[in-house]
Amino acid sequence: MLRAGVVAVQGDVSEHAAAIRRAAEAHGEPVEVVEIRQSGHVPDCDVLLVPGGESTAISRLLKREGIDEEIRDHVAAGKPVLATCAGLIVASRDAKDDRVETLDLLDVTVDRNAFGRQVDSFEAPLDVEGMDDPFPAVFIRAPLIDEVGEGVDVLAEWEGTPVAVRQGPVVGTSFHPELTDDSRLHDLAFFDRIEAEAAD
Repeated sequence: MLRAGVVAVQGDVSEHAAAIRRAAEAHGEPVEVVEIRQSGHVPDCDVLLVPGGESTAISRLLKREGIDEEIRDHVAAGKPVLATCAGLIVASRDAKDDRVETLDLLDVTVDRNAFGRQVDSFEAPLDVEGMDDPFPAVFIRAPLIDEVGEGVDVLAEWEGTPVAVRQGPVVGTSFHPELTDDSRLHDLAFFDRIEAEAAD
């Protein structure tokens, strides 16, 4: 059984839990979803989701609870992570904000809330690498990826700006794939990788 951890210190946790359950069901994969609020649970997880929310609060709580180092160890072991919106900010190398202590999982720099305030939220059809049809991306106070390191693959852009990236086992998005019924981003982050490894 797949064990999926949703970092639940703050943010849209239930939506991520529901999204990974839908994605797993589509693959006929039994899944146990664990909401992670303290250390000790990440090492038992096969995949991790780092939701949106408030990046300063998320980073502070991850450090306080000792979850930050467990996430770094998870990635160092080659296990997949999907980090969305504020999760992307926390996973980045540099959030350009001293209040956010980043995990340095993705060699990118981000501008927080660069796409505007809550009222500036929008949905857009997004061409994503590896997908035949556009993905319905939901942007809510979304961060902008303004610098991408050499080891980072850009999976999607919106108006010339990267909004989905991958580095090793980590996928980061500026938008919220968990707010749609489309599970292809979860396939890309988790199940394509899991099935490829199973076939080896």
